[in-house]
Amino acid sequence: MKKKLARQRRALKTRAKIAELKMVRLTVSRSNSHISAQIFSSCGTKVLASASSMEASVRATLSCGSNVEAAKVIGGLISERAKAAGVDQVAFDRSGFHYHGRVKAVADAARDGGLKF
Repeated sequence: MKKKLARQRRALKTRAKIAELKMVRLTVSRSNSHISAQIFSSCGTKVLASASSMEASVRATLSCGSNVEAAKVIGGLISERAKAAGVDQVAFDRSGFHYHGRVKAVADAARDGGLKF
């Protein structure tokens, strides 16, 4: 349980800083079998764009939703959908997860797609 509490503590600190800056937020959440990303408005109450490895169109192209390749696809999708929503600059909220592996792959793919962090 200590591991989960440490992750939640890291997440709270990051979200408090992003709320203070009043920026649009790109949030990444991952589980053992899937990864998803959402872009929230600066007030934090409205989802502007989202992408997930659980979507039917994404599942058709991927063999597994929980690897780095799936994370790259999700990062590319979220950057496209953010551009369509008129968002070009975001604050990256990794939800307390370490910036490594799948979380890093989403961030790199979103940057390559044109989002600025």
